[in-house]
Amino acid sequence: MPAELDLSRRLPEARIPELPNPYFGKVRDCYDLPDGSRLLISSDRISAFDQILAVIPWKGQVLTQLARYWFDHTADIAANHVIDYPDANVVRGKRVTILPVEIVVRGYLAGSTSTSILTQYKAGKRQMYGHQLPDGLRDNQALPQAIITPTTKAFDGGHDEPLTAAEIIDSGLLTQTQWDEVSAKSLALFARGQKMAAERGLILVDTKYEFGVDDAGQILLADEIHTPDSSRYWIASGYEAALNAGTRPPSFDKDVIRSWVVARCDPYTDKIPEIPPEMIEKTACIYVEAFEAITGKAFVPDLGGTSPLDRVRAHLAPYFTG
Repeated sequence: MPAELDLSRRLPEARIPELPNPYFGKVRDCYDLPDGSRLLISSDRISAFDQILAVIPWKGQVLTQLARYWFDHTADIAANHVIDYPDANVVRGKRVTILPVEIVVRGYLAGSTSTSILTQYKAGKRQMYGHQLPDGLRDNQALPQAIITPTTKAFDGGHDEPLTAAEIIDSGLLTQTQWDEVSAKSLALFARGQKMAAERGLILVDTKYEFGVDDAGQILLADEIHTPDSSRYWIASGYEAALNAGTRPPSFDKDVIRSWVVARCDPYTDKIPEIPPEMIEKTACIYVEAFEAITGKAFVPDLGGTSPLDRVRAHLAPYFTG
């Protein structure tokens, strides 16, 4: 952890009463502006298992800047919602209606959540999300080809539920045209992400994409892309040894905290124990290391303001309403 990364500088929330039309998500605090745009402020909260687990210093800034890197490098594949970046933790984007399907693309038999294909595979399932997986796959093995495993987009803390392409169309969640567009773009985005990650000595294992529709009916990539919160990365140099040993490959994602929790309780039914300070510091280091490994650039923290919230407030003051 670089010395300048003061672990006391945290943004647990960005509740700013001078901003209009608030919406507070699991990790972002959002405000809809009168001009039709939306402010999305990335806090340092970390969520998994449908709840907030802890506050990780610098996480929000890392994710905002890493998503910016990927939005810039994939705009030729999929138009996105970004207008500008008023602050290191903030995106001002086009206001979109998020499509009710979360697109998850997977290249490996991996995961620890109830909807992951590894969890289901180990339970004996071979038919999932409309795909037939072969017998004999090992934990964390590459799939024959990347697959889309869509889920319902759960709002207000609900659980994501597995879907098939046929179910998406038949239920009217998306039209055939919409599904064709988002599925094609998702696979192209994932292929770009895997290629760029490989050039940096990393494996992009799986990821989720969220798309929204703007007022003109255009489908835009929204939320974030290829960050450690929305994606699983492994370090390529350690992959083969881990695969052969049957252990989890070295990673750059929040599976570190997920795995710590799963080893101590059933996170969907039990009270989750408090995350210890050393785990929070370790996770903060992983986020910064991930940014630098993925982008090849040093993470430069924005130390403006007496606190991160003061800095965010100052940068967003032009959007304050009466």
